[in-house]
Amino acid sequence: MMPRIQLWLLAVALMVEAAAIVKKESHPVLVRQKREWIWNSLYVEEEKPAPIPYKIGQLKSSKTVEVKRFKIEGEGANSIFTVDHKGDLFVTTSLDREEKSLYHLTARMFDGNNKLIEDYGDFVVQVTDINDNLPVFPRTYNGSIMERSSIGTKVVEVRATDADDPTTANGELRYSLTQDGDVSAFQIDSITGMISCRISSLDRERRGQYVVVVRAQDMRGMSSGSTATTSVSISVTDTNDNMASFTRKTFELQVPEDHKVNEKMGTLLLEDQDQIQNKEPIFSINGDSSKMFSLELSPTKDGNLLLRQPLDFETTSSYSFTVQVRENLRNLRFPADNVNSAVTSAQVNIKVLDVDEPPVFSQPIYTFTVMEEMNVNNIGTISARDPDKAAKSIRYSILDKDCPISINPLTGQLSTLRRLDRELEATHMFQVKAQEEPSGLESFVKVNIIVQDVNDNQPELSVDEIFVCENDATNTVIGTLRASDKDDRPASFSFALASESSNFSIRDFGNGSADVLVKQGPFSLDDPKDYSVDVRISDGGQPIQTSVTKLVIKSCRCDAGRIAVQCKAGARRMGVSVHALIAILLCILTILVIVILFVMRKRYQKDSLSNMKNSGEIHEQLVTYDEEGGGEMDTNGYDVSILSSACNDGSLLRHQNQNQRLYALVQKPSQQPACKGDMAAMIEVKKDEADHDRDGFPYDTLHIYGYEGPESLAGSLSSLDGSSTASNLDYDFLSDWGPRFRSLAELYGADEGPDFCQEEGPHFYQQY
Repeated sequence: MMPRIQLWLLAVALMVEAAAIVKKESHPVLVRQKREWIWNSLYVEEEKPAPIPYKIGQLKSSKTVEVKRFKIEGEGANSIFTVDHKGDLFVTTSLDREEKSLYHLTARMFDGNNKLIEDYGDFVVQVTDINDNLPVFPRTYNGSIMERSSIGTKVVEVRATDADDPTTANGELRYSLTQDGDVSAFQIDSITGMISCRISSLDRERRGQYVVVVRAQDMRGMSSGSTATTSVSISVTDTNDNMASFTRKTFELQVPEDHKVNEKMGTLLLEDQDQIQNKEPIFSINGDSSKMFSLELSPTKDGNLLLRQPLDFETTSSYSFTVQVRENLRNLRFPADNVNSAVTSAQVNIKVLDVDEPPVFSQPIYTFTVMEEMNVNNIGTISARDPDKAAKSIRYSILDKDCPISINPLTGQLSTLRRLDRELEATHMFQVKAQEEPSGLESFVKVNIIVQDVNDNQPELSVDEIFVCENDATNTVIGTLRASDKDDRPASFSFALASESSNFSIRDFGNGSADVLVKQGPFSLDDPKDYSVDVRISDGGQPIQTSVTKLVIKSCRCDAGRIAVQCKAGARRMGVSVHALIAILLCILTILVIVILFVMRKRYQKDSLSNMKNSGEIHEQLVTYDEEGGGEMDTNGYDVSILSSACNDGSLLRHQNQNQRLYALVQKPSQQPACKGDMAAMIEVKKDEADHDRDGFPYDTLHIYGYEGPESLAGSLSSLDGSSTASNLDYDFLSDWGPRFRSLAELYGADEGPDFCQEEGPHFYQQY
């Protein structure tokens, strides 16, 4: 309460003593007048209650007027601020500086006749501050510091805000740590609010979290100032300040002798209070055991014991050695807390367990050399042994069934099954299996057989196109010869003519090439003689290999630059290899066999058709008309192979007119005795006529109704032969019925027709 009273008295004194004169200018039209406003600075204390308006100052002018009236405009005019006729300025409500600290107003003065005496004059009402706001921490603060940090190490900066005027003591803050928090390890700057470490012995393993309470107080920290507090959490981060220690002084391990190299045998557990990311243990093994075993860090920063060399129970059944551990404390300025209590050395005892092991080869891989084109009985020997005390016998075998190498199953000796050819395959690789007897444990080893080269291939001629021109003179070079050899040995080729009876010669340069020269020219393109030379090539190897190749030389007409314009013929080389010759002969033989088979098949088909044509076995569908039925669809199938027998008299069908349609040539059968075989002959005739009749339309079905058997009770159904009937009835009586039936009687009258060979049996129905 006392500070507010003091501020009020100070404001009143300032208003009484202030005598600053502010001159204002009015702007009548075309006239510039000097302003006569006189007033004091105006101040209002914030938060001052105003149950009734109170005066804060007076508006004055140097002009003396008996009757005058004032008018104000601007921020809060006539609402927050009012003025009377004397010019006294009043405040009608309580003001808050934090909401608005300045109010800009203008004033005008009129006389009794409402005439403007003083034009606009600007003035400001200032709201003076009081300490009515508390400090505020805008957020929570947390910090961290590494253990064993030095004194003065900064942790976190704390800041508070105060809404009061910062230019006065009301808004100036001071910071301090209260006794409610831990003040033994940290301190704070009273002005900046920076928290720092005040000791150098922070230890995360003892205490990893601190909480301090920060107090912010305005009025520059005086006891009369307002305060606010906040809690700050400070975490102590870890560093490698503890020695790793073995959990035991002796470690006992049992490992089978077939344990794989570079795999873990066991774990030596460590105890370290530091966090795992800061643990840096370093292991060492004393003595020669470091060649047999090693230690590496596990994911949990313990020691994994690894095997560096294979174990052998028969050689060494146990191991005992000492391991040590130390810490990488290069960043630590002080000794570790447990430097005296840490167990940095431990004894490791390993017992090797005996197991039945597979055979062990004397070498990890075997390589032998063999001369090609030779049968070798002793290439080399594969050796394996049983590492166990039982020393079981070993049996050898080769896994590749197509391997040209064999192995003695008892001794492991290698030999060739056939002669090897380096040009076909220079290296043979396979696996040999060694298996114990009788347990069956097995091992495998890789074997390489390198085939060494011998001079077993003849040289081959390599030459570009060679031709001779008509105007070539003596010693003209017409081509260059070169040679190649499939062997892997360096060859020294030499060239020569196999026979001297040639008009050409060879000049050997001794460097693997030679020229073909003309002995005597010129030549004629009209000469029917073909030119060729037999070239003998030697490779100079051991044993020496030679070849003779016939080289054909074309005869050409050339221009002045010896460029062939017209050539008669000629091949570059006449030599044909045996493989090519065999291939050509096989192709010719295959084509010949195919042609013979094709001809035989055609002949067989033709004979089959001829036999079928000459055969009397005709299978037809017969339709019987001896009884009434359901029509032509009511049929029964019969085998008429009996019709194939030949007729004794050999009579055939005869037709009066060959140009008539087949279906119009059906005749009335005669009453001659039936002869077997005529039916087959008639069918053949009908078929032949159908095949050779170019005028008629082709048809698939031929119905024959004009051939009746003598034993058929039914008459003929054929309407094609209107002049005949198979019935025994005499139709001459129709003539007696009148002229209208005379024509019918003539139609069914008895006529002489061709002779038919009659078959006993039913009518027939033929389909093609």
